[in-house]
Amino acid sequence: MFHIGYIRVPRSTWSVGRRFYSSEIQKKTIGFIGLGQMGYPMAQNLHKATKSTHRFIIYDNNAGATTKFTSSNSDTKAVSTPRDVAAESDIVFTMLPASAHVRAVYEGSDGVLEGVTPGVVCVDCSTIDVRTARDVAKNVEAKQAVMLDAPVSGGTPAAQNGTLTFMVGAPQSQFEGVKEFLQKMGKNVFYCGENGTGQAAKICNNMMLGICMVGASETFNLGLRLGLEPELLNKILNTSSGRSWSTDTYHLVPGLNPNVPASKDYEGGFGVSLMAKDLGLAVSAATEVKSSVMLGSAAEQMYKIIAGTEGYEKKDFSVVFRWLGGEKIGKGKGK
Repeated sequence: MFHIGYIRVPRSTWSVGRRFYSSEIQKKTIGFIGLGQMGYPMAQNLHKATKSTHRFIIYDNNAGATTKFTSSNSDTKAVSTPRDVAAESDIVFTMLPASAHVRAVYEGSDGVLEGVTPGVVCVDCSTIDVRTARDVAKNVEAKQAVMLDAPVSGGTPAAQNGTLTFMVGAPQSQFEGVKEFLQKMGKNVFYCGENGTGQAAKICNNMMLGICMVGASETFNLGLRLGLEPELLNKILNTSSGRSWSTDTYHLVPGLNPNVPASKDYEGGFGVSLMAKDLGLAVSAATEVKSSVMLGSAAEQMYKIIAGTEGYEKKDFSVVFRWLGGEKIGKGKGK
């Protein structure tokens, strides 16, 4: 026998996936741990889409974040520890800054592993190293529970708009049962393979992202020094072979797009320290499998320096354009 929602049923009667969406079960419970810049809007979207069918409980070590969430979502419940979330939930989502935080939340005192029961599904949306993802998955499975790594791409705008891309590593038999929840927070959900492959896909994506942002910043820096107006150069790039997400969506030059961090003094968004962390994960993984990543290594070193530069520590990663001097050049119109 094991517990689902408010009733007890024989284990032989149910599959893990069925516990999520069978109409025979009354109220199921979703738990969400980690209400930071990404986690908060993700939790908001998930709660909004499931509040008629699920209970919703939250935890964050920042009491202000949980108070804010429960104040605007009165039907949610804040609890004191990750253990409490796991003990009351049928499915648990975590969105945390780094590998150390994931290990602490799952494996630490009053962590998820102390409260999780057989059949519960845990979905970690953090970006962490592949080894940690696989280690935590083994520990969750030892509790007869299920673990999926499902890191995301798209940044805070996509988290707010519910248009994230999820890259999922998990036993394929568990993927479909969780996909419907991920689709409430994103528009693209990819199955990548067994545990850890979601993280592998994510660090490859973010290495490309970091490299492209540096390349775009150097390009605009050069163009402005040669006398080109940023608006014109941006139009040319986006109708030519130099187009990238950094030029057509997440514009790095202030004023090209009023809705991105560059036009808000590089506040919000994806921090330089997080980009440095993700590039470090990619470089470490490349070292383990003996893959050459010269541009990835160069981008990592650049972002480490930026993250350690006074006034840049908490800025969005597109601030590399300012760090290179591009903003001053723009104000000087190429002189």
